[in-house]
Amino acid sequence: MKSKKNVFSITEIIVIVIVTSLVSALSAGLIITNSFQNNSGISYLNLVNDKNLKEFLSVYGNILSGYYEDVDPEAAINSAIQGLTTYLGDKYTTYMTEEEATALDNSLKGTYEGIGISMSVNDPQIVYEVYENTPASKAGILKQDKILKINGIDITGLSTAEITDMIKKNDNINLEILRGENVMNFNLSAETIILPQVKYEIINNNEHKIGYLYIETFSATIANQVSNALQKLENENIESLIIDVRNNGGGYLAEAEKIIDMFVEKGKVIYSLESKNNVEIYYDSTEESRTYPIIILQNGASASASEILTAALIDSYGAKSLGTTSYGKGKVQQKVNLDDGSSLKYTTSKWLRPNGECIDTYGINPYYLVELEYIKDADGKIISVIDTQLRKAIEILSE
Repeated sequence: MKSKKNVFSITEIIVIVIVTSLVSALSAGLIITNSFQNNSGISYLNLVNDKNLKEFLSVYGNILSGYYEDVDPEAAINSAIQGLTTYLGDKYTTYMTEEEATALDNSLKGTYEGIGISMSVNDPQIVYEVYENTPASKAGILKQDKILKINGIDITGLSTAEITDMIKKNDNINLEILRGENVMNFNLSAETIILPQVKYEIINNNEHKIGYLYIETFSATIANQVSNALQKLENENIESLIIDVRNNGGGYLAEAEKIIDMFVEKGKVIYSLESKNNVEIYYDSTEESRTYPIIILQNGASASASEILTAALIDSYGAKSLGTTSYGKGKVQQKVNLDDGSSLKYTTSKWLRPNGECIDTYGINPYYLVELEYIKDADGKIISVIDTQLRKAIEILSE
């Protein structure tokens, strides 16, 4: 017999979600506490008295006990939550399974368990990069070393993921490495490594010393990485700075705020949050600030926290943006972890630039509109890219 799909009305979907939270709270004995209130002060006590909830309890009970086929309560609730997020019509409000929630958390954690190396895409046995102050760098492993064995196991033919997994699963690791014609052994212990998500360098052009700072994402460790990079750049007496947030899709707002605080003067507006009840303005409260010229590189994939950083530095610092119009994500989300490991990410407010504008769907138009230059073959296939945006930024700051 074919199983029959359950179809829920919008009202039922909303109520199912409410009941899920209620049941979880009841089972934990925490139904009426301040911990289970949202920002509007709605508690489970309010929900218990909701007539829609009472109606749902009747419907839900009848379906579970009387429907002619077995009903999977967990699957039904998951469908209901997904239906509710769809009903809201907000693409940033989503229900995530445990696997999806874990993947998001890991991507923004900014750390990983390992020894501090990355592997070549073309040959996973070749060490592509050795990161500073990690077990690998301290042990003396070098770029272009070839890993032959891990704890005595030949890794020939294994993928990067398989090799990484072998390293993560062992606290004590022995690497047999081929360097030139010499076979060497290294004993290491895996540690929690800060994932490098900042790149920086000094650009010398026409007797001008320009700092270049690329921010990959706004993870939980990014502000410290930026601070360290700035210190090293400024120790070299840079006269100006290029901040590159191209293809940076955002991350933690708090980390973006910390970075903004490094540049903007105390007391200046860095952004505002507009909820359904009020507008809250956030000011720089730190003593730290800078004054040298800044150009921010952006493109259509620069979103969310990248745009908050860009807008704040334009409006409250005097920076200029260069590239193409940014993505246009002007909303802020909160993530709530549910008891089964899944999560709900929902929009809590819109964020506003210091000048009061909301960039949602519009993005930030660059002060200098510059497109990348693509080199194509006879068939129209892109074979290389000329970074005309970075070139232009260097040219402007060298004037």
